[in-house]
Amino acid sequence: MSGMSIQPRTARPVRIGVLVPLTRPGWVEAGRHLLAGLELGVGEVNEAGGIGGRPLELLVRDTAADPQRAAAAVDELARLGVAAVAGEYHSVVARAAAARADALGLPFLCSSAVLDALTEQPTQWVARLPPPQSHGWRVYADFLLGAGHTRVAVAAEASVYWAAGARILRDHLAPRGGTVIELDARALTPAAVCEQLVEQRATALLLLAGFPEPAVPLVRSVRRDRRLAEIMVGAPAGQPEFVEWARSLGDDGTAIPFLRYLPERLGPLGARVEAALRERLAETPSFVAFEGYDTIAVLADVLRAHGTERADIAAAWPHVTVEGTRGQIRFSRRSGTGVWQWDRAPVRIVDRDPAQPGRFRIRHTG
Repeated sequence: MSGMSIQPRTARPVRIGVLVPLTRPGWVEAGRHLLAGLELGVGEVNEAGGIGGRPLELLVRDTAADPQRAAAAVDELARLGVAAVAGEYHSVVARAAAARADALGLPFLCSSAVLDALTEQPTQWVARLPPPQSHGWRVYADFLLGAGHTRVAVAAEASVYWAAGARILRDHLAPRGGTVIELDARALTPAAVCEQLVEQRATALLLLAGFPEPAVPLVRSVRRDRRLAEIMVGAPAGQPEFVEWARSLGDDGTAIPFLRYLPERLGPLGARVEAALRERLAETPSFVAFEGYDTIAVLADVLRAHGTERADIAAAWPHVTVEGTRGQIRFSRRSGTGVWQWDRAPVRIVDRDPAQPGRFRIRHTG
């Protein structure tokens, strides 16, 4: 036995709390993709020796798109001793989680929610990977103008996120001669929405509404109305990204431009991760799955370099330099967000190709 070092049988894991929507009314498919990316990243970290020999472990909590449930989960995870919290897809849920994490002094890396004001006041505890909504949706407004759309209708549900999106579009289009016509996606039937589109002479309809209801019935109704054969249907929030959209709508779900946070071409790391995610998901990985993987890449780098104490993790956000699947990730302060923000995330507007619905066409680059 002499000369042999005795290693402990099990090193205490470094725990990361994870918030994902895994049941309705949350967007379950988005949650599944986000979790797949997170789990793939953790598996690779642990295969490479973990964090200083300690395995990385995820404590997953289903938010079901419920802000109160998410806030309660953050409380629970904090009590369980997680080093940080990560994840979430729905913006209103991420906002509740960020507020609670800030109050508790718990680092939160937001993987996939874009609402600008994640916190009511600037905080050192929260960082975010996706671009703020104001950036992405202004890119979308530029795309509309470039395509000649100045009378744009939005079928919107009541939500802080959808209201913010409509405001961004209106503020960006109005000085450039554009008009935003707001239609209540819950109060109006799909047939009534079609009547309003004809009456208002809209050339584009944007779906600021949930999936599958009411987005799917709205698309079907518009596509079947001969008076609206020339209208463009769009979905800035990215509903057509997921396979479930194509399964629900078939050909009707094509040629609907949406925001996508992937580069035109993936580099070597992105291509390798894409192949692994495709195998894990048994379908084409969405940009949300890449966001999940990049979340772990950032956290693992921070934990290795700065340790597992919560205050040290939060203090490390401005020092992050990590090669992610979609480019080099650095955080900076951006006016109006109050959090540490990756401001180089790629922004593309794509749609599903009518000739090949599984293929995405790039329509505009931001």
